[in-house]
Amino acid sequence: MSGSNMNPKSRRLEANQMRAEYDFSGAVRGKYYQRYLESTNVVVLEPDVAKRFKNSTAVNEALRSLPERPTRGLTKRSTRTRRQASRR
Repeated sequence: MSGSNMNPKSRRLEANQMRAEYDFSGAVRGKYYQRYLESTNVVVLEPDVAKRFKNSTAVNEALRSLPERPTRGLTKRSTRTRRQASRR
């Protein structure tokens, strides 16, 4: 017998097939999407800026040391807007 036929799990599934144990028939697309957007706070630093800080504590300390500036006139932009702006 050939070694490749001995284990049925080793057979590759076709690209459009899903295993029977994965049942997404009751799934809701994007169920937690809004909650995710509200609670994410990831900021990506440019490499040259990141080199100046050892860790996130150092970044936070540096930001806290800046004088407070009024936020009047600033608007909150959506994530999609920021992503599109950064691609330009």
